[in-house]
Amino acid sequence: MAEQIVSPGVFQRETDQSFITPAPVEVGAAIVGPTVKGPIERPTVVTSFADYKQKFGTTFISASENLEFFTSIAVQKYFANGGNSMLVTRVASGSDSAWSNATSTDIKSSVAASDSAKAKGKLLFTPTFFTDEGDELQVTVGNTEFRFIASDPTAVPADNSPVFFVGTGSDADTSIDKLVAKIGQANALGAGIEANDGGTSLLITASAAGTSGNVITIETGSGGSISTDTLTLAGGLDGSGNKAFTLKTIGEGSIFNGSTGAADAGELFDDGGLKSGSKDNLRWEVSGVNTATGTFNLSIRRGDDNAKNKVVLETFIGCSLDPKSDNYISRIVGDQFTSTYDAEGQTFITVEGEYPNKSKYVYVHNVDLPTADYLLPDGTIGTDKNGVTYQNSLPAATSGSFQGGTGTNIPVGSSYSKGLLTFNNIDSENSQGLIAGDYTKALNILKNADEYRFATITIPGMYRQNYSAATATATELCEGRGDVFFIMDLVPYNAALTTVTSQAGSENTNFAGTYWPWVQVPSVELSRNVWVPASTVMQGVYAANDRVAAPWFAPAGLNRGGLPVVRTEFKLNQKLRDTLYDNRVNPIATFPRVGPVAYGQKTLQKKASALDRINVRRLLISLKNFIGDTSKNLVFEQNTTVTRNRFLNAVNPFLESVQQRQGLFAFRVVMDETNNTAEAIDRNQLVGQIFIQPTKTAEFIILDYTIQPTGATFSD
Repeated sequence: MAEQIVSPGVFQRETDQSFITPAPVEVGAAIVGPTVKGPIERPTVVTSFADYKQKFGTTFISASENLEFFTSIAVQKYFANGGNSMLVTRVASGSDSAWSNATSTDIKSSVAASDSAKAKGKLLFTPTFFTDEGDELQVTVGNTEFRFIASDPTAVPADNSPVFFVGTGSDADTSIDKLVAKIGQANALGAGIEANDGGTSLLITASAAGTSGNVITIETGSGGSISTDTLTLAGGLDGSGNKAFTLKTIGEGSIFNGSTGAADAGELFDDGGLKSGSKDNLRWEVSGVNTATGTFNLSIRRGDDNAKNKVVLETFIGCSLDPKSDNYISRIVGDQFTSTYDAEGQTFITVEGEYPNKSKYVYVHNVDLPTADYLLPDGTIGTDKNGVTYQNSLPAATSGSFQGGTGTNIPVGSSYSKGLLTFNNIDSENSQGLIAGDYTKALNILKNADEYRFATITIPGMYRQNYSAATATATELCEGRGDVFFIMDLVPYNAALTTVTSQAGSENTNFAGTYWPWVQVPSVELSRNVWVPASTVMQGVYAANDRVAAPWFAPAGLNRGGLPVVRTEFKLNQKLRDTLYDNRVNPIATFPRVGPVAYGQKTLQKKASALDRINVRRLLISLKNFIGDTSKNLVFEQNTTVTRNRFLNAVNPFLESVQQRQGLFAFRVVMDETNNTAEAIDRNQLVGQIFIQPTKTAEFIILDYTIQPTGATFSD
């Protein structure tokens, strides 16, 4: 409410200008590559290497050798050097149809084998139905329609299965008697049903017990006009119990399979261990079934545990099959899955399902036996439409595994004559079982800057010489977004210097940089040293640089460029380093008592400018992220001095802080009437100009030594 001043007096007001401008959103790094398991082409945030191991796995066996993908090594080095978040996008060989999620083995209800039942239903006849010729009863079993047509009782036509003719009755009772006699009580006609007399109702039962009878429909009509679904049989129960609900793995591939089929929970050892269990597949367990409240507990266990030493990955307490309950299993576990579609040259992910996934490993694919209103207002337990107590719908306390997942990381076919190539063996045939085209969709998904925020990206294993389509797509992603820097590899292991410089000469962008040679790193998962391209470890170097300094400091040199590696492919002398740097390739040098160090920070831009240095490009990315986020809050605001001052009051303090932290020599921000003219305002534009002078790095330190004779005087 506005203050009203009427009579003389002293009026005191406060203006708080001490609001702290929030720092830029920290977005971490992104990596695209193969993993042992996990969702394919679905960017997933991991917050630690342990989190990555749970979601994507680390080691695998190929040709009796224990192996690891570059992706796993890169993630481990990134977090070991201070990284705090990473966006991992798994890619896999083959088409989408070659990969699928695994499905839980049957999670049966508590109905015992002795409680198997046939589906049944009651069809009430009107007094005149089936008393006229042409009246018809139609039974649909599977894809077959069995027709029972009322005919002149003195001249009933011959049957021609699945069409049968029955003489009309004089009323409902006699019509039903004739239909019962025709259909019979032992599936004599092969129609899959039995019929009994219920007075003025026809009692219809599936000829065999089981849930298959619950889809048999009965329809009525006259003169060829049939209504729809007059009756559907219900109450059929399988002898071993019905499925209460079904789970699916979030990840894809045959690696999640622990059994051969839905009815096979998996063969067990004497200690309850799953014979086909591994550290990468999963088991489910239902426990704590409470029929009084209609709840149970669901645990997701690691595939290689046993009954005495369970490795429980996550547990959901008090699950319910009641859709109206706060503990409805779909609500507390999640039931969402994703699909993709293409538009405007990008690939977008759509989410289907009602409840967000809270499980890291599975989602609820279907609740087969929902128990709506399990507890009635009077405290009694509800029943289904057939009068069967909901207690029988609850899952039995047992465990099982998953099955039906398809897709493998080990490539097959004539295109992969050498099998899976890893580490320093990758070549033009395949890199870790992949080709450039396997990366296209994943990189297109990451073009969506509104959905995914990250500062750097790598695709270790895809190098420019043989996989230029992949590196070109990654470069296009960075240039199109304008807020990401690509760490590119140029050549495979054991490449010649001339090949390296030639590949670099074909690139011209300040959104990418490259390092050489390859490096040997200790794999903590394999417990041995392996060869990897430089991009595998450089995101870790960037993370360490940002942790101790800021993105606008050069991730190079003895202070911030140290690499967590054993050695380089070979040691570079000064002459080789000069050749590489002159060709915009950042050398990885090795110095005594220091070890391997990133000793350059050029982008791949050919023209000399401030943006031919990585620290300046990353400075611009940081500034654009913050100022862009600030500007979003002003869209659709009034184009007045007040709005412009809001922008200036947010941006100027931030740029001052960057200047104080050695990111800028000077800056100036203009957003006033000089650039927001009447014409610009009429076009609904708010125009701002940011002038910056980036801080340059000291890359060439020149020291002059002058030797003077004894007795010489030193001038000031």
